Amino acid sequence: MKFLFYTHSLVSDWNHGNAHFLRGVMKDLIRRGHDARALEPEESWSRKNLVIEHGNEAVAAFEADFPTLQSRTYASTFDHEAEFDDADVVVVHEWTDPSLVARIGRARRQGGRFALLFHDTHHRSISATGEISSLDLSGYDAVLAFGETIRERYLAAGWGKQVFTWHEAADVDLFCPKPDVEKTGDLIWIGNWGDDERSAEILTFLVDPSRKLGLASTVRGVRYPDHALASLRRAAIRYGGWIANAAVPNAFAEHRVTMHIPRRPYVESLPGIPTIRVFEALACGIPLLSAPWDDAEGLFRPGRDFLFAHDGDEMAKLLQSILSDPDLAKSLISSGLETILSRHTCSHRVDELLTILAGLGKMAQHGASVEAAE
Repeated sequence: MKFLFYTHSLVSDWNHGNAHFLRGVMKDLIRRGHDARALEPEESWSRKNLVIEHGNEAVAAFEADFPTLQSRTYASTFDHEAEFDDADVVVVHEWTDPSLVARIGRARRQGGRFALLFHDTHHRSISATGEISSLDLSGYDAVLAFGETIRERYLAAGWGKQVFTWHEAADVDLFCPKPDVEKTGDLIWIGNWGDDERSAEILTFLVDPSRKLGLASTVRGVRYPDHALASLRRAAIRYGGWIANAAVPNAFAEHRVTMHIPRRPYVESLPGIPTIRVFEALACGIPLLSAPWDDAEGLFRPGRDFLFAHDGDEMAKLLQSILSDPDLAKSLISSGLETILSRHTCSHRVDELLTILAGLGKMAQHGASVEAAE
């Protein structure tokens, strides 16, 4: 089958975690013999900021790190309809311009012989309801929501004909343990400061415990304002800026522990949805600590795959325990990796996607049978 993914960006993962997942999914589809390609706007904010900060070398690095993946840019004059002629499946990410979302749906309604899916991987269905409700999804066969609470939100609001939960997962070809890499630090956190959605939590669960314990800590990510950088400096935490996702496994391997600090909208309104870094960290075999969130869908085994800290004092105690107890660290590593490999790889998600498409092939009135296309 030919898969066409409308992405915000496949090339750039600057403040854009969904690129991690789509790269892994596309790689797995290609490995199975399918044709998987991406389209992205030439002026996407992620790619634009990546080039401003790191130059075109960062784009060239993507091509070197992911040689099997193809992504083309489009502008206002791009002939999208020509791309649909031989496509079997078109997946449109929710950051796509609303007018283009409607245009693609219109092409499907007017006889397009492809299964059309809308992919939501953000909290805007709760935090920016008007933006999502204004999207024209009438031509879409189904919605893929990266958490059950988002699926339920779409169903309750009547957005989309069918809605399926499709969680993110780890690309285990890239994210895997690297036992031969030398440990050079204690704690690493990879995450963006963002829009003050977790600023207090970063200070409480990361900065203060690291300072109290005198850890050799590193933070990687973007959009850190001056006051945030000053807080890191006061705690003697090294700030390394943006890191290409392909380099993250080595960064994890160089440290002894990492943590998950969820954004507030997910904690308060969207239980059950972790950042993709949880999947990736566990796949790399690094012990993981987490600030509070509700694993409402039972994706993991809290207490075995990772440990919850309910406040900053508990986080400091758990950090000290992991750094001083090799057996505890090894147990967390083994359990977390087992859960990822058994349930949460991009290959698992491709299996789920193909199952969804098989069902849509049976019910779609205008699309070609997905079973026949395989």
